[in-house]
Amino acid sequence: MRLSINHRTSYEFSMPVARGLQRLRLTPKSTQGQSIGDWQMAYEGITLEAEYDDQHHNRTQLASVEPGVREVTITCTGIVDTSDQAGIIGSHTGHMPLWAFLEQSRLTRPGARMRALIQRLGGEGAAAAGAGGGSDTGRLDTLHELSYSIRADVAYRTGETLVTTPAEDAMAAAVGVCQDHAHIFLGCARALGIPSRYVSGYLMMNDRIDQDAGHAWAEAYVDGLGWVGFDISNGISPDSRYVRVATGRDYGEAAPITGISFGAHETLLKVHLAVEQQAVEQ
Repeated sequence: MRLSINHRTSYEFSMPVARGLQRLRLTPKSTQGQSIGDWQMAYEGITLEAEYDDQHHNRTQLASVEPGVREVTITCTGIVDTSDQAGIIGSHTGHMPLWAFLEQSRLTRPGARMRALIQRLGGEGAAAAGAGGGSDTGRLDTLHELSYSIRADVAYRTGETLVTTPAEDAMAAAVGVCQDHAHIFLGCARALGIPSRYVSGYLMMNDRIDQDAGHAWAEAYVDGLGWVGFDISNGISPDSRYVRVATGRDYGEAAPITGISFGAHETLLKVHLAVEQQAVEQ
C-alpha cells in the first residue's frame, strides 16, 4: 500500500520565546514491511542544529527556537510504501540490548491493578513462558490475551489522561487513549518477562483522511519471530495501514516532538494530520 502523509504541528506561545530547543522524531523508519519513497520536513520559527540516529535507530533532529518568535510550525510530507506483515517486524536492531526492554519506567511500572491483570493471565506461569519457557505460540497467545484484556478494561476516551499519565493511573481510571493502552501493555508484558517497546507513528483510518493526532501501539519480542506489533486500542496487529516512525521504552523515548522553551508561560498546540492511500502506477 502506498500512503501519502501530511503532518503539520504548530506551537503558539503566549509571549515571545527567549530561547528554546526541540527534539524531533518525525522521520519514518525504513524497516521490514515499510520503505520511504520520499520524506520532506519544513520548519518555521526554528533552526535545524543537528541530525543523528538515536539509540533506538530513530532519525532525530535537534532544532533551536529562534529568539522572539511567537509561533513554531513543523510540516512533514511524504510517501511511504507498506505491506502487511501480520505485525511482525523481525529481528532486533539498534544499540539497546533486549534486556533493556524489560526495565520498567515511571510510565509503565505496574501497581496493584496491573498486577491483578497479570495474575489473571497466569501470573508466574505466564512469566516463565515469556522469559523463555513454553512455546512461541503460547507467548503469542498470552500477548494477544493481554491486549484484549486491556482493551476490555480500559475504555478509549480522549481528554481524560495526559502523555505523562502513568499506566497504573490509567488502569485505575479505566479510561485512556492509545498511549495509555500501550503503556499498560508494556508494563504487564515486562512483568511477564517479555521485552516490549513503545511505537509512535501513523495509521490510515478507513472512515476519514484528516486526523488530529498520530497513533501509538506496542511491540513485544517473541523468540522465533522477533518483534511483533500489537495495537491494543484497535484490537489488531498492525497491517499495511500503519507507518512506524519512532520506538522507545516508553512515550518519552519515542515522542514525535519534545523540548524546552524559556520566556513563554503558556503554549497552544495545534496538529493537523492527513493520511490517505495513493494509487500506485503499474
